[in-house]
Amino acid sequence: MESDCVFCRIVARQIPASVVYEDEATLAFMDLGQVNPGHVLVACKAHAESVYELDDVQAAAVFRTATRVARAVRGAFDPPGLSIYQANGKPAGQTVFHFHLHVLPRHDADGMQLVWPVKNPPREQLEAYGAKIRARI
Repeated sequence: MESDCVFCRIVARQIPASVVYEDEATLAFMDLGQVNPGHVLVACKAHAESVYELDDVQAAAVFRTATRVARAVRGAFDPPGLSIYQANGKPAGQTVFHFHLHVLPRHDADGMQLVWPVKNPPREQLEAYGAKIRARI
């Protein structure tokens, strides 16, 4: 546990949270910001700052919980859409540096947007990018 991490303190029950699901590796709780009703955060219990620090077991546990929560949100709120959102590092928009996913029910014109400039590099450049990544897997 990181004593200055708000999510570690929630996991340790030092800060109250509206918990919707818990297992040995994850904790799912209502986001205080509630973009839309049913907005849930799914966090790994063990402190990991970002996706880069997760091991395969933690990653599987978080996505298993997110899937379970997403189905429950759909059943409870029947949103026409749902986004799973996760950010790593300040430039990506991460504000709490403890790995978590947002399970976010979506509605038309709800004000939530995620847009990026499409750059469409040529196939040769895509192949070069892919080769760099394959070499590291």
